[in-house]
Amino acid sequence: MTSLLISEVFPPKKGGSGRWFWEIYSRLPRVDFVIAAGEHPGHEQFDQSHDLRVVRLPLAMSAWGLRSWQGLKGYWRTLRRLAPILRKHEVRHIHCGRCLPEGVMALALKWWTGVPYICYVHGEDVNAASESRELTWLVRQVLGAADFTIPNSMNTMRILQGEWGLPEQRVRLLHPGVDIRRFTPADRNAIVRARLGWDSRTVVLTVGRLQKRKGQDRMIEALHAVRKSVPDILYAIVGDGEERASLEQLVKQESLEKHVQFVGEPDDETLAQCYQQCDLFVLPNRQVGKDIEGFGMVLLEAQACGKPVVAGASGGTAETMSIPDTGRVVCCDGPNELAALVADLLADESLRRHMGERARQWVLERFDWDVLSKQAALLFRQDPLPSNKRLSTESVCS
Repeated sequence: MTSLLISEVFPPKKGGSGRWFWEIYSRLPRVDFVIAAGEHPGHEQFDQSHDLRVVRLPLAMSAWGLRSWQGLKGYWRTLRRLAPILRKHEVRHIHCGRCLPEGVMALALKWWTGVPYICYVHGEDVNAASESRELTWLVRQVLGAADFTIPNSMNTMRILQGEWGLPEQRVRLLHPGVDIRRFTPADRNAIVRARLGWDSRTVVLTVGRLQKRKGQDRMIEALHAVRKSVPDILYAIVGDGEERASLEQLVKQESLEKHVQFVGEPDDETLAQCYQQCDLFVLPNRQVGKDIEGFGMVLLEAQACGKPVVAGASGGTAETMSIPDTGRVVCCDGPNELAALVADLLADESLRRHMGERARQWVLERFDWDVLSKQAALLFRQDPLPSNKRLSTESVCS
């Protein structure tokens, strides 16, 4: 039986959800899945490097609602391209990468063809939708008609059950994971550190898109306090995004140009080296309005490289670590608590080494993609909720 994954975010496009889908579906039988993925620069070259059945479509949409002409046109254009894929590959089940817009596409295809679907939920996606009455209504329709949902964390599961009214049997947890062969510990290397521009300095690393919820600004604001005990500290920021100019302005405003490095988006080898050579990994995430960090795969990557981690006490990041053995969580609504924790950890090399050793073992036991892909395969084969117990759209909307 062929299943179709619909996801606008898919490699080579950067993003945690796209990496999640790649790592899972690339480990499953090719004959069982076809992937409708978004078009992105470099996708032709990328698709020559693997043997997955990937069909590239213009899935990016400027509007996700149905009240606007742009939204209606975008959905209609996409559905006309997805329907032939269902017929050609005799698709019997759809996996949608998000509630919006992929979930609306799957819902329309179900009405049109009768093909059922399941829906991944990431936390920040449904939270963001709840700020719009129209998008809230659409998400409720998608959730109500899905066989079941796949949240990425216990926190996302709680959101689905508590705020969207989904019963336990309609919610099936599947954590993202980490490539334990790509992200491995390495000894401190003076040559690599020199190439990175770090030399012998104490380095705190953050990897992630430059957006407010990731909290890079909080770590920048914390640097003055941390510098009192760690004068040579360098804060290396890996990633790019809409907050780049604002963060650069903050660095200039705080006269921290010698203590903050914007690495950009490095290649895979350099990214792994950043994890391996840093002294501490920090993701100072916080909730901004309804925007939260659903899980935090970068925290797994850092731990796989044998590094202790610090994350904000928001969203699902605490689920990535064994507290306090491999990582700590701290309120990042302001910089003071973050600064104190980072300074304490940087002052205790023995503790960081012990936490890093435990961190590697933690991810090996729980977050290896090979193990998680087997869990996914079993989950995909599970029967949906029987029709006489299926949650109606009306009950989800109540």
